[in-house]
Amino acid sequence: MPHILHLTELSRWRAGGDVHAASLSTQGFLHASPDESTMLAVARAFYSEPEEPLVVLVVDTDLVDAEVRWEEADPAPPPGVGPDVRFPHVLGPIPRRAVVGVRGLGRDDRGRYTGLEDVLHDD
Repeated sequence: MPHILHLTELSRWRAGGDVHAASLSTQGFLHASPDESTMLAVARAFYSEPEEPLVVLVVDTDLVDAEVRWEEADPAPPPGVGPDVRFPHVLGPIPRRAVVGVRGLGRDDRGRYTGLEDVLHDD
């Protein structure tokens, strides 16, 4: 069972139901990362000052109804991610049943994301 990681707002996760994001209507897919180090690079590059708490959803792609395409970053991968890394793009909502874990983002005293933490179990 291959897993991918999807970053979302805690409030969106707690709202229940399938997981959506604005990118599904604007770009036709939900963004995801293939592994923890890539997810941390994405969080550092694009979410250094989030407006609300974020969580990382661990998604079992075998349980996703939509196609998952592995594509190059466009226009370029975030700092710290090699040019050969492909990103999973989910071409539809992520069913709640496909989320097999919810993880928090650890930060150091400077606010830099340092790792994923198994701290969230309330859905």
